[in-house]
Amino acid sequence: MSGILFFCMGNICRSPTVEAVARAQFARANPAMGMASAGTENYHEGDIADPRSIAVAKARGYSLSTHRARRVRDVDFVEFDWLLAMDRVNLDTLMRRCPPQFAHKLALFLPFAGVDAPDEVPDPYYGKARDFEIVVDLAERGVAGLLQRLRPTHAAHG
Repeated sequence: MSGILFFCMGNICRSPTVEAVARAQFARANPAMGMASAGTENYHEGDIADPRSIAVAKARGYSLSTHRARRVRDVDFVEFDWLLAMDRVNLDTLMRRCPPQFAHKLALFLPFAGVDAPDEVPDPYYGKARDFEIVVDLAERGVAGLLQRLRPTHAAHG
């Protein structure tokens, strides 16, 4: 599989939002690129996205309606080209779990995307509606940067 796995802690706020933005933007630019999201923990496994994430994403034109939270699986290290974390805590968690031969696939999402912004996507879970809007703002900026970064690579491969 050629694709990107976005991850955070519970997979109900940040990573599914970034995945939805990436799916929408990559569908136009590079539909062959697979997208998924997962959490480093299994707190919400099988749950829908946080209702606040769903509402804010929907208002901006992104659907989280089919999302079901899941935990990062060992096979994800093999199947995905990149596993991009929303923050350092979750990046460190997955680095400890990652087989050494796949460690080069792990990175923070925003810096990997080349975005001039904070290094981390802040967790909105205990916040207000505006905090969820910030996640969508950063997702849009990050995915736009990701498209720019990956465009030369995938154009060369036809």
